[in-house]
Amino acid sequence: MIELHYWPTPNGHKITLFLEETGLPYTIKPVNIGKGEQFQPDFLAISPNNRMPAVVDTDPTGGGEPISVFESGAILQYLAEKTGRFLPTDLRGKYTVLEWLAWQVGGLGPMLGQNHHFNRYAPEKIPYAIDRYVNETRRLYGVLNKRLEGRDFIAGKDYSIADMAAYPWIVPYENQGMTLEDFPRVKAWFESIRARPATQRAYAIGEQIRGTFDLTTDENARKVLFGQGAKV
Repeated sequence: MIELHYWPTPNGHKITLFLEETGLPYTIKPVNIGKGEQFQPDFLAISPNNRMPAVVDTDPTGGGEPISVFESGAILQYLAEKTGRFLPTDLRGKYTVLEWLAWQVGGLGPMLGQNHHFNRYAPEKIPYAIDRYVNETRRLYGVLNKRLEGRDFIAGKDYSIADMAAYPWIVPYENQGMTLEDFPRVKAWFESIRARPATQRAYAIGEQIRGTFDLTTDENARKVLFGQGAKV
């Protein structure tokens, strides 16, 4: 059984996308990031960076004690290797997926996250910061659009964890100042993933858990999320 410590953010959605696609048994343990539940000692024991998602595999391959994994990219790779799904086993195919997974984790996610912050949540609208991250978002959409030329999915003809990692960050494209009509291959890719039954199930689960949580109006939640400093 996979215990998924989760909140319906783009990084959280990555993991439910995978679990719904594979049918791997799992249970969700919500971590309400607006209430600071990511700072609880039991969560920090499995996710020392105080970020969700994290998973605990109570039945790891080969047996033994449960294994915990934090960071969404590492979780996707772990689950793919556990199930033998959505990550090729041949050397070239595997590393094509992993390099695009790294592209998402190191570039697409952080840059679009800054776009969201300065566009929607920052108490002061700073034009330079907004322009900086909107322009970088546009550049990354262009990289993805070019990559999808002649391909159904990021790594080729098969859906993979690279697609699962990137898709949730494209979902709020309008909030990022983007239009998919400017990136036709991204649009076709996006719509094909959105139509998958597993994607629809994953997002329905997220909506049930989220409830009325809204960072744009919840000042206390913003203080929790954006007021963190070092804890020594």
